[in-house]
Amino acid sequence: MNIEQARFNMIEQQIRPWNVLDLDILELLTVVRREEFVPAAYRSLAFSDTEIPLPGGQNMLSPKVEARLLQEAAIKKHEHVLEIGAGSGYMAALLCYKARHVTTVEIAPELKAMAEKNLAAYGITNVDVALGNGAQGWTEGAEKTYDVIMLSGSLQTLPEAFRQQLNVGGRIVAILGEAPVMTAQVITRTSETQFSTRQLFETNIKPLRDAAAHSHFTF
Repeated sequence: MNIEQARFNMIEQQIRPWNVLDLDILELLTVVRREEFVPAAYRSLAFSDTEIPLPGGQNMLSPKVEARLLQEAAIKKHEHVLEIGAGSGYMAALLCYKARHVTTVEIAPELKAMAEKNLAAYGITNVDVALGNGAQGWTEGAEKTYDVIMLSGSLQTLPEAFRQQLNVGGRIVAILGEAPVMTAQVITRTSETQFSTRQLFETNIKPLRDAAAHSHFTF
């Protein structure tokens, strides 16, 4: 396989047609080598229009979905980003090139180890990989609020905790709903009390693991 030709074809045939036209994003997809974040057994699929299996029953999202979510997050260099669902570390690697700092949270120890190894191999120093369940929000890191929150798995509905962790002007990029139809959305905090929502596209991806692990009941 000619890797660079395959990467070029991925960008031109899958990603651009999905309205990913930001030149910085397209350039970043050539800088961060996706194949280095794919498990060895599936490396031949690194540029295919498909989800790629990861340990623990999780998946890497398809390249066009990853790129579109990254573009719509519109991350700026001074911003702090929270990602829920580190997976192989690929999305965190993309995010960290755009942001000041990224905290990525992974519930599966084997995926946390994989993400850390992959990010370290790239010499990336502005990403912290935390172990835990972030599906209801994450307050255990150094940052308590964030400019961008990226959910790399789906949720039926968005827990209020995520909205409260968002700075004014910040964005949550999430895929919400139930199979077979879910909607990718960008939720922007426009003031201390108000939020606006922009619908992006319909899709169907795996839910965040143990998304309903925490009860909302009070006794």
